Amino acid sequence: MSHGLHRFGSVSVLCVMAAPAEYGLHLQARIQPLMTGVGPVEAAVALTAALARLEAAGDLPDLIVSLGSCGSRVLDHAAVYQAASVTYRDMDASALGFAKGVTPLLDQPAILPLPCPIPGVPTATLSTGANVVSGAAYDAIDAEMVDMETWALVRSAQTFGVPLIALRGVSDGRAELKALEDWTSTLHHVDENLAAALDRLIAVLEADGLAALEIPAFEGQDPAQLSPDSITP
Repeated sequence: MSHGLHRFGSVSVLCVMAAPAEYGLHLQARIQPLMTGVGPVEAAVALTAALARLEAAGDLPDLIVSLGSCGSRVLDHAAVYQAASVTYRDMDASALGFAKGVTPLLDQPAILPLPCPIPGVPTATLSTGANVVSGAAYDAIDAEMVDMETWALVRSAQTFGVPLIALRGVSDGRAELKALEDWTSTLHHVDENLAAALDRLIAVLEADGLAALEIPAFEGQDPAQLSPDSITP
């Protein structure tokens, strides 16, 4: 395994995470991810550089799997969700007549859909931006969860023609954030649940390969209908 590359069945997978704090014992037992650093700029720079090196070596992955934490004030605490879509909350060129979230002069919609191939793992919408969202700041965000990397990772992956799956565990959001510990205190639970979701993804990839990405989200994966226990193997 190098540069976060793994092989699950016939599928070559690059696993990507942002911060070592999210990389707990359960994930350590399964993967060696590419660490990008926090925020959309670091994520885009690190992943693009890694993919360029892999492409030059003739070792471009078939799939990128992004794993990490997120904030949400509506989803279950410590539960893991597949990101069904992602938006870029920092982009606002509405003064020039563009819809909020649409990057000017780029042929991309404001909402990018993502594959959700894992049965039993609920789905949710995701918003990416450079700010840590807390308290009343959620009022301005339509998505069910927030992070700081996924949109950037998706755009980097698109540049190389590689699909991306994003798995996010809810680390915070119900209460106002006041210290770093308000984020890190839940990460050991998130790590365990991310590992369980990853095991399910590995099983799907080993059984169906990349064809699994073409399967629509399974009925019953509404996050409002599933508990965190539903992803326990």
